Amino acid sequence: MRHLIVTSVSLLFALAHDVRASALYQQEQPDSVRQDSVAVFNIRPHRLTPIMVTATRTFKDMFETPQPASAIGSVTIRDEAPNTVTDLFSALPGLDATGVGPTQVRPAIRGLRGQRILLLADGLRLNNSRRQQDFGEIPALVDVTTLDRVEIVRGPASVLYGSDAIGGVVNLITRTPTAEGLHGSLGYRYSTHDDQQKVTGMIAGRTGRLGFQVHGTFRDAETYSAPAGSFGNITLARDTSVFDTGVQDESFNGYMDYDVTPHQRAFVRAERYRADTTGFGYVDPAAYAPNQPLIQIRYPFQRFDKLTMGYQASQLGLPIADGVNVIGYYQDNERQFDLDVFIPFGPGTPPGAGVQVNSENFTDLETVGVRIDATKLATARVLLTYGVDVFRDDSKNTDASRSTVFGFGPPMTETSARPQVPNATYRSIGTFLQADVELHERASLVLGVRYQDIHAETRPTEGLTAPLVSETDRTAVGSANAIVRVTENLSVIGSVGRAFRSPNLVERFFNGLTPEGGAFQAPNPRLEPETSLNLDFGVRYRDALLYLEGFVFRNEIRDGIRIAPRGDEINGLPVFHNINVDKLRFTGVELSGDIMLPNGLFLGSNYTHLSSKDVLDPSNPVGESFSDKVNAHLGYRHPSDRVWIEYRVRHNGKRKDVDLGTNPVGDVLPAFTVHSARGGVTVFRRGSHTHRVGITVSNLTNQLYAEFANVSFFRPEPRRRVTLTWDMSF
Repeated sequence: MRHLIVTSVSLLFALAHDVRASALYQQEQPDSVRQDSVAVFNIRPHRLTPIMVTATRTFKDMFETPQPASAIGSVTIRDEAPNTVTDLFSALPGLDATGVGPTQVRPAIRGLRGQRILLLADGLRLNNSRRQQDFGEIPALVDVTTLDRVEIVRGPASVLYGSDAIGGVVNLITRTPTAEGLHGSLGYRYSTHDDQQKVTGMIAGRTGRLGFQVHGTFRDAETYSAPAGSFGNITLARDTSVFDTGVQDESFNGYMDYDVTPHQRAFVRAERYRADTTGFGYVDPAAYAPNQPLIQIRYPFQRFDKLTMGYQASQLGLPIADGVNVIGYYQDNERQFDLDVFIPFGPGTPPGAGVQVNSENFTDLETVGVRIDATKLATARVLLTYGVDVFRDDSKNTDASRSTVFGFGPPMTETSARPQVPNATYRSIGTFLQADVELHERASLVLGVRYQDIHAETRPTEGLTAPLVSETDRTAVGSANAIVRVTENLSVIGSVGRAFRSPNLVERFFNGLTPEGGAFQAPNPRLEPETSLNLDFGVRYRDALLYLEGFVFRNEIRDGIRIAPRGDEINGLPVFHNINVDKLRFTGVELSGDIMLPNGLFLGSNYTHLSSKDVLDPSNPVGESFSDKVNAHLGYRHPSDRVWIEYRVRHNGKRKDVDLGTNPVGDVLPAFTVHSARGGVTVFRRGSHTHRVGITVSNLTNQLYAEFANVSFFRPEPRRRVTLTWDMSF
């Protein structure tokens, strides 16, 4: 199969990047620019790669960024109308997604996920120190229709962003008002599989020194169904509901800025997100494996509020700084988490014998943070970027649980109000320095170093009598990234970097039933931070028509935190706790490319190979994502953007290096191929006033499959579905 994949990639110009993820000029620039650049079919198209800021915290052409990176622009987001931007990740090299439904899909990068991926919004961290390690925070906190672009760094970025960036960084960059006058948009999205309806509206303006923007969204989605079929050893005889995959949510984003001078700006942003009746998603085991536990994880509500204030200045000409950014923020993240599990006792026990566990957790995490960074052109060839970032999480929570044993006479019930995680604080202080050195007109080097101090401390908590615990991690990391322009069209990139991740509050202090419901987790406050050493080597080529990119990488994590059996039981369930494992190794290859043709056609493909290994225990499988993935697409876009159409296919090869336990899918994650088609038409345009309609048909072959990270807790993807969109802008 691998030979078939590589051959397919070669036939489609071997190395293809998603046409929009490469941010082709024709695709990603505003409509007026595209019309000026490509006015008629026989004019040769012109390509520009996007400007990237996340990788170095300075503006760089992505072709000249000395790290593996991807970008998703506003045109892609508008055309594909995803639930969250993470829905687009499966089409990009090295990226994957975990979770199901409109809100619960989270990113994975190079086989790493959860808290090993740092999620940012406008450069400020969204990661939640109260989340489970494998869950991570949800990108849905920032509505996808507010985004100007999304930038992804594939690989560590702890020097600039601190803890959690071992696997990579996802930066959600929202739009701000730039054009004079009053502008706005209105949109509607409907999808058949979950009867989802979503309405969005935005109004923005700029007059003189003042700019403002207000954006709102409302969405209502029902539970979706997976199609009948087989996936490995799992068979669904008919279309089957994947419960708890609906949601009712709404978001609000308000922004205002004021130009104090032509080179100084102050701004304030207020954000609010509300979600109800959503969940982790599950299929009733009676439909495919009656002896499996029934596990239901629900989020009855989530409330997220954030206030950000900032000051930005450029061309200061000060001895220590030419540009300065000062940002302070407060965010409050409240969440209700309910877990219901029924575990049958199995053969040799009375029919219906088992234990029913119901638990509820309410968490309120308040965060206060400040980030100050500055740039200084020290010499004509050396640009310095330096700064400090501080944040403090204050976690408060309450818990209630009930366990009932059935099958041995009258049901026997035990209740508890003991919190599973004590109230605690998580404080981080970091300082960093980066030098961007132009060695030659064709070669540059980016060097960086960070020192970090993280302190976790429990506080008195009602219902707990355990002694208070205080732990501090102090870490220094560095990186070196180089790029050489061999020719005007060909660059060679090499990078080496250390990264780290401090254990969060759940990993250190959790004591209770695991979210999957099949075991208990004991605390381990003495965990050490994870550290990693990552190596990347790659090449990029571009001309007016063709873009090619290839990277190989090796990321080795020392003291990797993994949950492991402790060797005892509680209420018949095995007890696990987090431990430091030395060492985990992740290696891979990412190849991508695309081509633009003068007549409006575009095509491309990408191929990713991932390998993971527990170096000290090779028999212990640590794979959590695909081993091989290939994407290919073919499309057409009218030069005036009047009409566009695209066909896509993705193939995931089978994965052997994975611990599936007693999962009925079998010994390996089975391969699958999924097809989709989409298109759109600009039905009206007069000046800046436009109306567009779009249609997407996903899972064309109506195949039963699950993204690999969703197999161990079986949550298949929806059946064949149609998504319709309409948007108006003025």
